[in-house]
Amino acid sequence: MHTTAHTPSSDATAAQAMVWTDSLHTGDVRMDETHREFTDMINLILATPEAEQLPIYKEFLNHTVEHFAQEERWMLATGFSADNCHAEHHATILETMRVVEAHYLDSDPTIITRMAEALAEWFPGHAASMDAGLAAHLKSVGFDSVSETLADPSAIQNVTMSGCGSVSCSS
Repeated sequence: MHTTAHTPSSDATAAQAMVWTDSLHTGDVRMDETHREFTDMINLILATPEAEQLPIYKEFLNHTVEHFAQEERWMLATGFSADNCHAEHHATILETMRVVEAHYLDSDPTIITRMAEALAEWFPGHAASMDAGLAAHLKSVGFDSVSETLADPSAIQNVTMSGCGSVSCSS
């Protein structure tokens, strides 16, 4: 009999698992660590039988709330406007994630798996564009994501990030 170290549940297939690749690295160690946790939790959900997913999903939702809040703190600390589209993307994802539990409990046992699959499809593009852009911005202004401090607060004195991260400088 052939066995493997990890066998996905009958509710998930190996093709659904999210593989961590170099393309997911943003260049910010703390952001990448949080992203690794995010992908690990997606994979845990996908490897868990649907009847057992709800507690893991609730933990994942809490992690995602903090994950997005962390990035949004960094954005505000480094000159992004409060109504930037990166934060709007986060809000849309969280709004969708929050309704999943009710649907799951209301007789849709596959919705958590479908949400995890959708996030696994969405996340690489988000990480490669918006998050990588945020990481580059943080580096350019000397922001330390571990201590959440700017080396030189005057570095963002005349910079306002708006929209999806376009820079405008006032004289």
